[in-house]
Amino acid sequence: MSVNRNKATSLRLLAVGVIAVAVGAIVAACASIGRPEGGPRDVTPPVYVKSNPRPGATRVAGSRITIDFDENVQLDDPGSKIVISPAQRTSPAISANGRRVTVDLRDTLVPGVTYTIDFADAIKDLNEGNVLDGFALDFATGDSIDTLRISGMVLEARTLEPAQGMLVGVYSAFTDTTLTTVPFERITKTNQLGQFTIRNLKAGSYHIFAINDVNRDYHWDRSEDIAFYDTVITPTAMNVQVTDTLESSQATDSIVTRDATHFLPDDVSLTWFNEEYKTQYLADNARPERNKINLRFGAPADSLPILKLLNTHRRGDDISKWSVLEASAGLDTLTYWITDTTLIANDSLLVEARYRRTDSLENLSWTTDTLRLFMRKARMKKPKKKDVEEADTLPKETPSVALKVSSGTLQELHRPLSFFSATPIVEFDTAGVHLSAMIDSVWYDLPRPSVRLERPGDPMSYLADYRWDEDTHYRLTIDSASVTDLYGLVNRPLIHEFTTKKLSDYSSVRFVIHGLPEGVPAMVELLNSSDKPVATAAVEGGEALLSYLNSGTYYARLYVDVDSSGTYTAGSVELDRQPEETYYYPRKINLKKNWDIEQTWDINAQALDLQKPLEIKKNKPKDSKAALSSTDDEEEEDTFNYSDPFTNPGSERYGSGAFSR
Repeated sequence: MSVNRNKATSLRLLAVGVIAVAVGAIVAACASIGRPEGGPRDVTPPVYVKSNPRPGATRVAGSRITIDFDENVQLDDPGSKIVISPAQRTSPAISANGRRVTVDLRDTLVPGVTYTIDFADAIKDLNEGNVLDGFALDFATGDSIDTLRISGMVLEARTLEPAQGMLVGVYSAFTDTTLTTVPFERITKTNQLGQFTIRNLKAGSYHIFAINDVNRDYHWDRSEDIAFYDTVITPTAMNVQVTDTLESSQATDSIVTRDATHFLPDDVSLTWFNEEYKTQYLADNARPERNKINLRFGAPADSLPILKLLNTHRRGDDISKWSVLEASAGLDTLTYWITDTTLIANDSLLVEARYRRTDSLENLSWTTDTLRLFMRKARMKKPKKKDVEEADTLPKETPSVALKVSSGTLQELHRPLSFFSATPIVEFDTAGVHLSAMIDSVWYDLPRPSVRLERPGDPMSYLADYRWDEDTHYRLTIDSASVTDLYGLVNRPLIHEFTTKKLSDYSSVRFVIHGLPEGVPAMVELLNSSDKPVATAAVEGGEALLSYLNSGTYYARLYVDVDSSGTYTAGSVELDRQPEETYYYPRKINLKKNWDIEQTWDINAQALDLQKPLEIKKNKPKDSKAALSSTDDEEEEDTFNYSDPFTNPGSERYGSGAFSR
């Protein structure tokens, strides 16, 4: 009897143990933190559920706005991305907590005004980071709400980069001073693709602008980037019918038709530029060495300052009488090389400087300053007796002009040879320049190359122009005393040997241009992988030929050279001039040695925002986490969700590829 009782007890204990192990395993599995396998990723942005006030509400009096979504959300850079229109003098408090976004307005609500809170692409779900783009909430403090809209895109004029986070605003009343003194009436910001929608406009006509509002005063300052539209815009709305595809729980699709409102215009294209406006003033003056005076101005100038000595035996003399000028191309950086040895030895120079400066009304006016240019005597260490004795035994070297060749020993066929001196050259006897070529191990004299200054204002850099033969060994010789600098020093003999490249080392590309009106001047730029020009050619007869190209990967850009200057010209607000139009060749160009290729290029074949190759585009939208590929072998794709629960289909922001001139 006791044996049976013990056996039953053992069985009960075993059963309890098995159950305990099973429960423990289940609990452990539940507590284990890991990535669940299988199942689709969440790629859906948050969905609006409700708000207070509701969308389109009127007679709103409260300053707190709450918006609820179907999942937990987060805000990305709300202070920069979220825009309230009309503009608020005091920044609102905006926060996200769980599924709710709260906006506390700190300005008093104005009666009879329609307000818009444009979240742009600031709202994302908490887990996957899916972006809810184009979300906005509108309400009115009066009895009615304004509903018209203007949509479009902002690109950088020169590079066609999407303008991310740029302020776009409108004026209904406009004068010559409005843009620089009056805040925009209604505003929004561009999203990561450069797209914008200005919402809740009254019926009427508007001037539209885009600026990078650095100081957040909601109007343009001349140093800020700007884009403007040539004509006044009158927004309209029209009733349309759109079709939607609905999917049932049984995975069957059905098509439904419903009424919607289409707001126009929805394809306004703005291209921003910068006028490079800088106030003119004397930024710095110095005497870094006894024989140099440096002046640096705040902006390029079209004239030189007037400088006169106020002390020494040359009191009243203009600076041109006792110095040689080295000037930058914009005359904003000037170096005066003092030629008078007495002045060089003088520790203190007083100079009267008369120059043009920007006044409080932003006009250039003449002003006069006194420059005190001092040189401190350097402490000289007493040389050691041994060093003095060694110096006395060395041969004395006669000072000379340091003349050097800067173009190297491998010479490009299409470029001049370049050389420079360490001090300004005041006299160059080109009869002392000789050129020879080695043929069958024998040097033969050649016609003398043409020697010229590299640019006006730089008396130290020279170019030797010549039509070089390929794969040829040359020797350039400059006789002694052919060059004289400002101190009367002359050069020693210079001998420079170099070899030209082979024609087979180069490639060329010919573009056959379509879409450019006949007779309109244009330039084609070949670009490197940093989007910087490496070669330029004019469009002639509908074609542009770029030669002497090294092997590599290139891109191309065309601009309409309206002023026939041969260089790109930006816009001007004062002159009501748009920046010159730019187009990109949509594919990269791979060149190898000795290749000559031809490419047909229709500049209007693709919309502007799709032309620039992705490889050199800098302003790319951030990837949604949910869009990243699950394996390393899959290519990542840029995804951007466009959603506006308060806009009927047909009035949402245009998708990429909608903009052309």
